Amino acid sequence: MAFQAPRGTTDLLPPQAHALDRIQRIACSVFGLYGYGLIETPAFEQLDVFVRGIGQDTDVVGKEMFHVLSPGALAKQAEGAPLRPDDVLALRPEQTASVARAAVQHGLVPPDGATVKLWYRGTMFRAERPQKGRLREFHQVGAECLGAAGPSADAEAVVMLMHFFEECGIPRGALRLLLNSMGDAACRPAYRSQVRAFILDHAADLCPECVRRADTNPLRAFDCKNEGCRQVLADAPRITDLLCDDCAAHYASVKALLDAARVPYEEDPRLVRGLDYYTRTVFEVQADAGLGSQNALGGGGRYDGLIQEFGGRPTPGLGFAVGLERVQLVLEATGNAPDARPVPAAYLAAVDEDARPVVFALAQELRAAGLAAELDHQGRSLKSQFKQADRSGAPVVLVVGPDERAAGAARMRHMGTHEERTVALDAVVDAVKGECTATQEGDQDR
Repeated sequence: MAFQAPRGTTDLLPPQAHALDRIQRIACSVFGLYGYGLIETPAFEQLDVFVRGIGQDTDVVGKEMFHVLSPGALAKQAEGAPLRPDDVLALRPEQTASVARAAVQHGLVPPDGATVKLWYRGTMFRAERPQKGRLREFHQVGAECLGAAGPSADAEAVVMLMHFFEECGIPRGALRLLLNSMGDAACRPAYRSQVRAFILDHAADLCPECVRRADTNPLRAFDCKNEGCRQVLADAPRITDLLCDDCAAHYASVKALLDAARVPYEEDPRLVRGLDYYTRTVFEVQADAGLGSQNALGGGGRYDGLIQEFGGRPTPGLGFAVGLERVQLVLEATGNAPDARPVPAAYLAAVDEDARPVVFALAQELRAAGLAAELDHQGRSLKSQFKQADRSGAPVVLVVGPDERAAGAARMRHMGTHEERTVALDAVVDAVKGECTATQEGDQDR
């Protein structure tokens, strides 16, 4: 049989892997400007971490998680022995719950209430029906801000997210920022009751799943993709009409700060995001180009009760996550995906076999100086080496043959202009550095 990657997964070959690596490096740079430090958590957790953190009645927990049994769990099941929490694991479908668990376990949020800012990158897993922009194994970057209760923290997170997309190369006009408030424990229960009553009153016009959610989590009905349900729910009560004074003031402050920062947004009273831990501010960034029906690039919101779910002190928090594969699809669809291939600073070509040791040594000198270099290892002809150099994208080729060896030099050819000059072997590093600088300045001028 021919082995293939599992359904809903994909092999990231060098072009795709380099593209996602570039986006991760941009995240590291941008998030660092706002004071976020990198955190890494395991790719799997005890099942209860996600059940408690995300919510038992969410689609993520109920339908999409990959469960993992420890090596001894199957034997315990066969014997009828009870399973320990460590026996029942799950591949992470998202990372906020993992970060919250880690924050409590390691006491990351100090008692004095200082803000802790963390960002992450990693692979997530969801057992969804594969389609464009939706894989069963996918990559995310995200950020979590713990300890900050003020609306300025919400606004800063949204500004940082839009800054990240801008640095990735996605035009602001290709994005839509949706904004809403989900209230809190003071005002959301009354809203849930009103939505539940609305669903039951319109049960004949809604799908069975929406009707079922009336008794489990009525707000999840707003996530339904059925167009008929969406039309019916468009007339459902709006949370923004029922916010308590504190939530209304918080939401108004977030909007005012975004207005002052000149970050355009659309208020969407149906935006609830898919997870139970959200309170107050929620937001989502969508793109029409490149994603089809799965048009959400990323989003998040505030979760002021999540840390307590893991046994921590009452701690406000907020964060967001971004799907990297989706970012790359939008970059490609808008014509803004840069060439992420590693391009050598120079290609070194040997005219004959006697020149190969010289070329090999020159390559090591360039690499030691921080300059990427490529050379032929297959005994190709000089003509074939030039073809390979052209495919590599190297701006210059350094040629060494009998005449160059005798003179202790190399012939440098500029691949764009085809101009050539002779460079002493001990000056090759400086000459290649100069060419790289000139090429970079030319690219900036264009």
